[in-house]
Amino acid sequence: MLPNNLQPFIAVNLSAKQLDDPGFADALREIIAETGANPHQIVLEITESSLMLNAEKSIYTLTKVRKTGVQIAVDDFGTGYSSLSYLSKMPVTKIKIDKSFVEHITTEQQPRTIVSAIIMMPRAMEFDVVAEGVETQEQLEALRELGCDHIQGYLLSKPVPAAQFFEMLTRDSRGEHATSGADASV
Repeated sequence: MLPNNLQPFIAVNLSAKQLDDPGFADALREIIAETGANPHQIVLEITESSLMLNAEKSIYTLTKVRKTGVQIAVDDFGTGYSSLSYLSKMPVTKIKIDKSFVEHITTEQQPRTIVSAIIMMPRAMEFDVVAEGVETQEQLEALRELGCDHIQGYLLSKPVPAAQFFEMLTRDSRGEHATSGADASV
């Protein structure tokens, strides 16, 4: 059992096909009710390009999904062709900056400038910002300087089996400062 002060969340990738299903939000609501899952600890991730395949339908479906309490993240942000007017209408809670921008943030000015712009936009819209693919302490420091909220990547942990992940979480809750392999605040 995890301590009360450690409330992890689970991120689930959502496909464009699921987003296009008119019964998806209702099915999700039923699954949450059947399993007793806490919807506030669930994040559905959908790529920016999938959101834009049918933007109006995406807005409609995701608005219904958000009413369940589930969080929604735009994954691989910056790699698609999203319209800012549609993005402002999307009921998302997180923007995830694609790893391709993060990997050269400490060695090249252009990626750093792009990441800075990406961070400023969602933060102004009151979305959390997660940088993907963070592998070095230098990248973490650069992201801190730019005001990124959370990071994800091998700097925290490489993928581990479930039992090892649980042990890492419980060690961290005891103040042993193990990393969890999920998102971490910057």
